[in-house]
Amino acid sequence: MAAGDHHLRLGSYLGDVSALSFLPSSPRPLLLAGTGSELLVYDVDAARLLASFKVFDGVRVHGIQPRGSPPADGLTVAVFGERRAKLLRLRVDAGDDGGAVGVRLELEQRLPGFDHWVLDAGFLEVDGLLAIGLSDNSVALWDLTERVFVTRVNSPEKCLLYSMRMWGDSVKSLLVASGTILNEILIWKLVPWTLSSSLLCTDEVGAPAVENRENVRFSGNRYMAVHIGRLKEHEGSIFRISWSSDGSKFMSVSDDRSARMWMLSCQPQNFTNQAANIDNVDIIPKLTLFGHSARIWDCYISDSIVITAGEDCTCCIWDMDGKLIKMFKEHIGRGLWRCLYDPSSLVLITAGFDSAIKVHHLCNSFHDILEEKVVPDGLKYESEVFEISSPIVSGQYGPLDSKSEYVRCLHFVQENVLYVATNSGYLHHADLSDTNDVKWTDVIQVTEKAPIICMDVMTVHPDSLDKKDIVALGDGHGNVTIVRLTSGNIEPKVDLSFIWSAEKDRQLLGIYWCKSLECSHIFTADPRGVLKLWNIRNALYSNAHALTASQEVSLVAVFESPFGARIMCLDVSLQDEILIAGDKKGNIVAFPFHKTLAAHNSSGTQQKIPFCDRFKGAHGISSVTSVHITTSTSDDAQIHTTGGDGCICFFKYGRYVNNVEFVGMRQLKDLGTIQSIYADHVSDTQLVGTYAIGFTSADFVIWDLGNDAKMVQISCGGWRRPYSYYLGTVPEYQNCFAFVKDHSIHVRRHWAPAQDKKLLPQVLHTQFHGREVHSLCFIDPASYSHHEKSTNLWIATGCEDGTVRLTGHSASNAGRWCSSKMLGEHVGGSAVRDTCFITKTYTLIDKSCNSSGSSGNILVENEETTFLLISVGSKQVLTTWILQPRIVENRQVCSGGRDLDSKQSAECSDNGDSAVTFQWLSTHMPPKLTTNRLKAVHVKQNFEEGNSSAQPNLAIMDQMENDWRYLSVTAFLLKHPATKLTVCFAVVACSDATVILRALLLPSRLWFDVALLVPQASPVLVLRHIVDASNDVGNGDRYIIVSGSTDGTITLWDLTDTIHGFMQLVSETQPHMVIDCQKRPKTGRGSQGGRRRWRSLANNSVKKDSKQTLLPTENDLNASCVAAESSHEISGLEENEVITTTEDTTSSSYSCDVPEVQPMQTFSGVHQSGVNCLHVSEMERACPTTGMSSYCIISGGDDQAVQCFVFTLGSPQQSCSMNKASLNSPANGALTILSQHTVPSAHGSAVKGIWTDGVWAFSTGLDQRIRCWKMDPSGKFMEHSHVIISVPEPETLDVHHDRGRGKYHIAVAGRGMQMVEFSPRKDDSMEAA
Repeated sequence: MAAGDHHLRLGSYLGDVSALSFLPSSPRPLLLAGTGSELLVYDVDAARLLASFKVFDGVRVHGIQPRGSPPADGLTVAVFGERRAKLLRLRVDAGDDGGAVGVRLELEQRLPGFDHWVLDAGFLEVDGLLAIGLSDNSVALWDLTERVFVTRVNSPEKCLLYSMRMWGDSVKSLLVASGTILNEILIWKLVPWTLSSSLLCTDEVGAPAVENRENVRFSGNRYMAVHIGRLKEHEGSIFRISWSSDGSKFMSVSDDRSARMWMLSCQPQNFTNQAANIDNVDIIPKLTLFGHSARIWDCYISDSIVITAGEDCTCCIWDMDGKLIKMFKEHIGRGLWRCLYDPSSLVLITAGFDSAIKVHHLCNSFHDILEEKVVPDGLKYESEVFEISSPIVSGQYGPLDSKSEYVRCLHFVQENVLYVATNSGYLHHADLSDTNDVKWTDVIQVTEKAPIICMDVMTVHPDSLDKKDIVALGDGHGNVTIVRLTSGNIEPKVDLSFIWSAEKDRQLLGIYWCKSLECSHIFTADPRGVLKLWNIRNALYSNAHALTASQEVSLVAVFESPFGARIMCLDVSLQDEILIAGDKKGNIVAFPFHKTLAAHNSSGTQQKIPFCDRFKGAHGISSVTSVHITTSTSDDAQIHTTGGDGCICFFKYGRYVNNVEFVGMRQLKDLGTIQSIYADHVSDTQLVGTYAIGFTSADFVIWDLGNDAKMVQISCGGWRRPYSYYLGTVPEYQNCFAFVKDHSIHVRRHWAPAQDKKLLPQVLHTQFHGREVHSLCFIDPASYSHHEKSTNLWIATGCEDGTVRLTGHSASNAGRWCSSKMLGEHVGGSAVRDTCFITKTYTLIDKSCNSSGSSGNILVENEETTFLLISVGSKQVLTTWILQPRIVENRQVCSGGRDLDSKQSAECSDNGDSAVTFQWLSTHMPPKLTTNRLKAVHVKQNFEEGNSSAQPNLAIMDQMENDWRYLSVTAFLLKHPATKLTVCFAVVACSDATVILRALLLPSRLWFDVALLVPQASPVLVLRHIVDASNDVGNGDRYIIVSGSTDGTITLWDLTDTIHGFMQLVSETQPHMVIDCQKRPKTGRGSQGGRRRWRSLANNSVKKDSKQTLLPTENDLNASCVAAESSHEISGLEENEVITTTEDTTSSSYSCDVPEVQPMQTFSGVHQSGVNCLHVSEMERACPTTGMSSYCIISGGDDQAVQCFVFTLGSPQQSCSMNKASLNSPANGALTILSQHTVPSAHGSAVKGIWTDGVWAFSTGLDQRIRCWKMDPSGKFMEHSHVIISVPEPETLDVHHDRGRGKYHIAVAGRGMQMVEFSPRKDDSMEAA
C-alpha cells in the first residue's frame, strides 16, 4: 500500500451475511456473524450489536467455528475465508444482569496461507488440533500448542469440492463428508498408515491411496485417507453438508433443489481404526425432501427437525418424516445463505443476500405446528384450534338458498367472546372460555327474520367492571337494530334494543361505528356511495321502551360520494374536522365534518354535506379496506389507507387548503389484500409495533411491518368467507382468528399471558437490497431538516430488483449503518440503473421581466428550495421523489410512512431518521402502444412510400420496446422569476443509443420531451452536466451536457438556447393551467392510480370551461409532447364527461416532432472501450490566460485506464457546429483544452466508479480497490493511496466532501455497500491546491 494509507479508513460493510455461529456456554445467547471482511457479535436477547471487528483485508468471512469450552481468559474462535484462516481470542465482559456489556477480540494465531479455499474447520479437543478442510479434498491438521502443521492428508479421490463438513473431536473419530463438483458425496476418514494395506482392497473408490509427501510423524503413526462411501443420488452440485450432533446422520443440499438425509449403519463413537469396523459401515438414504423452487444453500439437522434455506429466499422446517412444518419467506433478493438453530432455546437465525439477520423463536411463533418432542421441558404452548357451531345452524347440510340458515357475520370483542349473526336474523353470543363447553346465548332476532347483512360492535369501558357491548345490526329490509349488552355472571344481559328504518329493502350494505364519535353516532352506507350519519345518543341512553327509543334516532347529515360506489370504510377526526371515506372501486373522498355534527343537540338538523376533495384510484380498481386519520400538530392531517391491491397508501390532508395529497406507499408483495393496520401502543405516545392484517391466496396472515416478518398464517379459504380476528397487547403471543367453513366456525386462538412473555426482536442487522446495487448518490446534508445537528449521512441507492432505498450511515455510532428504508419501487420491478440528487435551483435570466438583481448563478432561497431525487432504469421508467420537511413530534403509524416503511425496529430508531424523508412526485414512462424512436422513423417512411405491410410489425416493435432501458440520468432545476414556475430538466440516455432532454414542470408534474441529442452511434453509459456561470451576467448561465459512450467517446452538448426557448414557451402558454397530472405511482399490480392520459401541447382539446381557449399553436416548441397521467378527473368535470374527452387524446409521447441538438464537441478514442464512469468538477483556479472558469473531466473505462483533461468553454457562437477532435488538440473551437493526463493501468480490472473535486480524485474497479489520486492544478494526478474493500464486483461510487471536518466520505456499492473515510493532511491539501 502506498505511502499515506493511514489517511484511508475502512467503514462498515452492508451486504450479504455469509457465516453464522452461536457462542457456546455463554450466560445469554451471543451470535457471531460474518459479513464481508467483518466479524459481528450480537446479544440476541437485547437485539444489540456488541462489537464489530475487521478480520481480513478484502477477504470475505466464509465460516466461524468456536471452540467447545471457553477458558477463563476468553474463547478461541476459528474464522476462515477463501485461502486464509485465523484463530482469534474473544473476551466477553458480563454485566450485573449476566448480559454482555463489552467484547474484545485479539489475534491468537495466524495460519499460513493455503493453496486452496478453506471449506471447514473443526477443533479436535482430544488431540489439541485444529482440522482444516480444503477444496482439493484434503484435510490439514494444525497443532494449537506448537503452532505448526502436523500433517495434511489428501483423499485418494482427486477432485474439486463445492462443500466439506467434518465431524468429530479427535483424529480417530473424525469423519469427513465432501461434496464434489461431480454431484457426488464422498465419506472418508483418517486412519493410521499401518492399517492402509488391509484397507486398500475394500476401498470403494477402487484406487490405491497415494502417500502425501507432506505427511509427518504424529503420535508414532502416519495417516492416510480411507473412503467409507460414495453417494450419487444427487443430480446437482452439493452446496452444503450438515452433521447431526452425534454424527449418526447427516444432511446434504444441492443444485437439484433437493435435500437428502443419510444414516450411518453404526454409531461413529464406536469407530476404531480397525479395518473390519470401517468395512462394515453402510450409509443408508433415509429421506428426500422437495419443497424449494430454487437451489438450496444451507441446512441443519437435529434429532427432531430438519431446516433448509435456499435461493428462493425461503427457510423450511421439516419433521423427521419429511413433512413440511413451516416455511418462512421474509428475506428478499438472491437468497438465504445461512440458517442456524439452537435446540435449547428454540431460536432460529436466518441470513442472506439482503444483509438482514432475522431471529425466529419457534416456540412462540409457530407453536401450533411443531411436535411436542421439539419443545424442551417446562415450555407449553397456549395454542388452541377448535370448531364450534351455532345451535340453530348446526345440522345444516347440503346446498344453500336465500332462506337457509347460515352464518353471515362474525365479530370478536375479546379473546373469549364472539358474536355470530345469521341469515335468519339471529344474533348469538358465544363464550369461548371453555373450548369443550362453549356457552351460546341467543341475544335477539331482528324484525321479520330478515337476514343480517352487516354488523359492527363497539365496547364501552372495556377495562372496567361496567363493560358494555353495543352491537349494531343492518338487515336486508334496510333496518338498523342497536343492542346494548352488559356482562352477566352466567350469560350476557340485554339492557336495551331499538330499531329504525335507515334504507329501503336491500339497500343497507354497511354500518360503521367511529371511535372518535364514540357510541353517540353511527354511519350507514348504501350501494350508491351515500353515507348517512345518525344521532342515537338519546335513544341509546333513554329508559323508554324500544318503540319510543327508535323515535329518538335522528338523521344528522348525508354524505354523497361523487364516484357513486359503495363506501367500505371511513374515519373521522374531530380536531381536523374531516371525514375520509374509501369506496369499493379504490377511491377516497374527503368531506368536511364540523364539530356541531357530533354535538349532543344535533338531532334537530339535517344537512347534505358536499365533498371538499376526492382522490380517484387511491388503490387502483381494488377496494379500499380501511382508513385511519392521525392528527398532528402541523398544518396537515396524516392519513393511511389499505386496500385490496396489497398496498398501504399514505396521504396528507391540508387543513387550510382542503385537499388530499398522496405522500407515499408501501407495497407488501406477500399479501394479496390488506384488510387493516394494527398499531400496538404501550402508551398514547409510544408505538411498539405495527402489523398488517390481510390475506394471501386462501390464507389469513398477520404481518409484522416493523421487522418485515410473517407472524401468523392460517389456511381459511380466503377473505370472502365470514371471518373475524382479535389481537391483544402483544400480538406475537395474543391473537385469535375465526372463520366459517362447511357450516361450522373454526377458531384458532393463541393467548399467552403477556407479562410472562418477552418479545424476541426479529431483526438484528440492517436490511438492504437483496440484489446488486447499480447506482448510489449522497443526499446533501444541506438539505436535511436539521443538518447542523445531524451526525448521519444519507445515501440513495438503486438496485437490480427495481427498488430505491434511503440508507443512513451514523458517524456517531462507530461508523455503522443505522437504518435503511425503501422509498419505492419502479413499475413492474424494473431494474434501477442510475440515480441523481438535485441540490441546486438556478434562476433563469429573463430579459422580458423587470426582475432586478437576477443573475445566472442565483439559487432560490432556502424556504423555496426544491430538492429532487431522480431514478431511471429498465422499461424506460423515470421516477422522481421530492424531499419533504419532516414532522418530528408525531411518531404514529402513518406519520410520513416512516414507521411502516422502516425495515428495522431495533436499530437506531432515533438516530436522525427524521432529518430526511422523501415523497413520491412523478413517474414518467412511455405509453403502452409506443414504438421505439429509431424504428418509428422507418415505419413512417414505409407509409409515405405506400408500403402498408409495416403495420403488423408494430406489435413486434412494441414487444422489443420493453427491452429498452435507461442507462444514465443527469438533471438540474431552473426557476422562472416571472411565473414562479420551477422546471426540472432531466437528460436521460437509453440503451437504443438515444439521449433525450425532458422537462418536469413543477408543481403541476407535467412531463415534456424538449429535445433529442443526436447523433449517437453507441449507447451512452454515463451523463453529467455543467452549469457555467462564467459568462457575462446579461447572457445568463450556460447548460452543458457531457456523456460517455460504449465506444470510448466523450461528447459535449450545449443546451442553453433550447432550454431558454422552452422556458419562454412555458411562460407564454401556461400548460399547467389546463392539463391534469399523475397523482399516484403505478405499482404494476393493477393498481394504476387512475386513467392514463397523454396529450399533445400543440393539439390539446381539453377545456376547463367555456371561457377557456386552446393553447396557442404558433408558439409551440416544434410540437413538443406532454406526458401527463392523472389519478382523478379534472376538477369541475363529471366522470363520464372526462372519459369522453380523453379517450381520443391518447398518443405516443414520441409521435410528435422533437427538435434535435447537435454536439458542440466530440472526443473519440478517449478509452479503448466503454466509458463506464465520468465526473465533472470545476477547478479551484481559473484559467490563467482568460480568467474564465476551468473544468476537469475525469473518466474510467473497461480498458482499466483513468483519463483526465482540464478545459475552458469557448463562446456560445463557437458551439453552434459540431466539432470532432482528440484530446491532443489544445484548441477545438467550442472549448480549449488546457492539459490532459492518462494513467493506462490505474486498476487491475475495469474502472466502474470515479469522482473528483479538482483536488482529490477517487476511483474504484472490479479489482475490489478504492484508489485515491492526488491532483495538481494542471490536471495531472498520481496515486496517493489505495485500500481493499469488502464489496465484490463494485458498480458505482460517490463521494461527499465534509469541508467543515476536512474529510471525504466515499461510498462504493455493488454486491453490498461500504463506506470509506479519507482524511487528508493539511499540507497534502495545500500542496494539491
